Amino acid sequence: MKTAIFACLLAALPHAAQAQVAEDSDLYKTLKSLDDAIFDRSFNQCDHSKLIELIPEDFEFYHDTGGFENSKANFMATVEQNICGNPAVKPIRKLVPGSLKVYPLRTGAGVLYGAIQEGVHEFFLREEDKPLRHTSSARFTHVWVLDSEKWTLKRVLSYDHHSPDDSTP
Repeated sequence: MKTAIFACLLAALPHAAQAQVAEDSDLYKTLKSLDDAIFDRSFNQCDHSKLIELIPEDFEFYHDTGGFENSKANFMATVEQNICGNPAVKPIRKLVPGSLKVYPLRTGAGVLYGAIQEGVHEFFLREEDKPLRHTSSARFTHVWVLDSEKWTLKRVLSYDHHSPDDSTP
């Protein structure tokens, strides 16, 4: 029995080791580009045109300190109010270099139907006549779905928020 379990674990190791795609892969580059579109354009610049395209009506957003949003409309209203509501005091998001990881999701037949994207990002506050101030860091996990060659962001987990001076990981 132990030998059979050990054999199964050994057989699974090559697949586990290859689960994350390389940074030079098309899938990684595509999801990195989508991350840029969401955060650089929508979060940082308040241009929501691409974000509106990328999230479906049944979008879900789970935030460890900000709560839960269960629809596109609710999420967009929250972004507009909390992220883009006051240009004089504007939150800015930056991806931590080297933290982005992408894992493909495939059907039993091996067809790509989505991906899990995870990473770490830092948040800053931009205020008039002041340097950017680092306010927090957090982890994120995104579930992307590919349907008819179109990517949509179905689920977001934003968690492990902590301030720069907080010693807890």
